Amino acid sequence: MLKINKSYQRIRGKNIISRPKTDSSIRDITIPDFLFNMLDDYLNVLYDYKPHERILPQIKKYTLAKQLTIISKHTEIPKIRINDLRHSHASLLIKEGVQAKVIQKRLGHNDIQTTLNTYSHLWEGADDEVSDLLNNLSPK
Repeated sequence: MLKINKSYQRIRGKNIISRPKTDSSIRDITIPDFLFNMLDDYLNVLYDYKPHERILPQIKKYTLAKQLTIISKHTEIPKIRINDLRHSHASLLIKEGVQAKVIQKRLGHNDIQTTLNTYSHLWEGADDEVSDLLNNLSPK
């Protein structure tokens, strides 16, 4: 489980770690076993890691964006922005039928409307899926 309880920003060349914008941004996120094992392996190679410390090094947004661009140029992976990773996560959850309220909590949205308004286009066609589901449940 990942505990999200701080917000990181780089402002005028200074690292600012503060409380997240809203109470709903403070959350615990379950992660799959394979990701937990990868993080555990990573943390075991860090020297003197303490559980309350950040698990990833401080990296400038520009540096990460530049690395994603380089990866895109050398692979068949399309160029993505950092925030696209968050949207991809939400999109995958919606596609797999995860309830909007669960997605809201994972993303740290204060209001369900934020989740619904941001991702409503991904629920289009869901009515057809419900109809198909009900047809499959009907007695033959």
